[in-house]
Amino acid sequence: RRLVCITSMTAEILKIAGLALSGCAAGCVAACVPALHVYNVMGLAMLAVYAGGAAAAGISCDVIGPLVAGLLVGWTMANSIPSVLLASPDESALLTVLPGQKYAMAGRGFEAVMLTAFGGLAGIFLLVLLVAPLAPVFMPTFHAAFGRHGHWVLWVVIVFMLMSEWPRVGNRGQGGWPKLLRAWGPLCAGLLTFFLSGLLGFILRYRSPVPVGAAFQDMMPAFAGLFSAPWLILNIVSRTELPAQDAGSFRGVAKQAGLRGACAGFLGGSFSAYFPGVSGGIGGMLAGHASAQRNDRAFLVSQGASKIVYYVGAFMLFFVPGESHARGTATWLIRGVVEPGGRHDYLVVLASIALAGALAFALMAPLTRAVLWMMERFGYRRISIASLALVMALVFWMTGWMGMLVMLVSTGIGLIPPLFHSRRLNCLGIILLPTACAMSGLAPAVAKALGLL
Repeated sequence: RRLVCITSMTAEILKIAGLALSGCAAGCVAACVPALHVYNVMGLAMLAVYAGGAAAAGISCDVIGPLVAGLLVGWTMANSIPSVLLASPDESALLTVLPGQKYAMAGRGFEAVMLTAFGGLAGIFLLVLLVAPLAPVFMPTFHAAFGRHGHWVLWVVIVFMLMSEWPRVGNRGQGGWPKLLRAWGPLCAGLLTFFLSGLLGFILRYRSPVPVGAAFQDMMPAFAGLFSAPWLILNIVSRTELPAQDAGSFRGVAKQAGLRGACAGFLGGSFSAYFPGVSGGIGGMLAGHASAQRNDRAFLVSQGASKIVYYVGAFMLFFVPGESHARGTATWLIRGVVEPGGRHDYLVVLASIALAGALAFALMAPLTRAVLWMMERFGYRRISIASLALVMALVFWMTGWMGMLVMLVSTGIGLIPPLFHSRRLNCLGIILLPTACAMSGLAPAVAKALGLL
């Protein structure tokens, strides 16, 4: 009996480890495709699951949990590669682009990628060793303390994000009205971007043109247009060429920069993982302001940690025994298939996160070198053209012609920040504004005023 029990346990452990590592490997490969988001990959997988009909009911949490945990860890860690080298990030990686591009233009893109990977690994350690043991104890207290205050917290975040936009014209030059107009140009462009994307968010929430059969991916074409297509279009039309990259430029992280960056990213990612509507990019921005980040290396480390804690932490909280916290798109995508079953499922997910984190960090260097080789072999523009074609094909396949129309409109909005030098984070008005209004009870009145009800 003992032998049978040991054999059964070993087989179960190997199955869980295999699923987690397989999901991680798939996530790392998908992340190297510019503009391909992990939620698009999960959406395709869920389409296949739902197509199985009754077979979907037989999928256990021991399968979905490790697989999705590995996918999220792998994609979130390796997403830094296109974010830095090809400048095509998702919304949570927007803040890594400025210092990342600076490193890439200096031939140190490999170093920037590895700094974000170091931050991601630090985020995994903090999640598994710090948050995981404390979450079952303190989650009820957090719910009691913050459960009724999410609406005004979200409004404060919106106000801070808009007010922290700054003029980018400098202090020199001819004074008077021309200088004032140049200073206010980016600020007005940021406000316009926020409210136009917010209006699009209300339209998609109340009168979405996306077919009902693709309703669970109704935001996909909008996000593709806001965050992916503008980068790729600018890559195609611009004549910028990256210098040769030093694939051996990473020399480690100083203790002070690594510790400060990891703690700041952990705080920002934790805030984003808990409060609805707040993404990893916003959490990273808040963490950077709160900790007064001035060092580029610490900044990149903090953004890597923030991304991991945001995506993976929100998923992990769903499995906390007795206090599951449904946050993040990944949770909502799998909620119709499985429900967490207590301590066993929680420990399985934690083990999967740890295993996937180790594999993802080990794959970062070879994957980055492979992408650098592809860039030298095929060229910056050709990769961007192929990526844009892939994004358009996915949008059309999953949402049809109406999804393509939504992507076209959102691409126009997403082009405002790079053309007028405002913050790209303002595109998140598509989530922030409708969510804040809904949490405050204002959404029906606003929708009625807009003629959507």
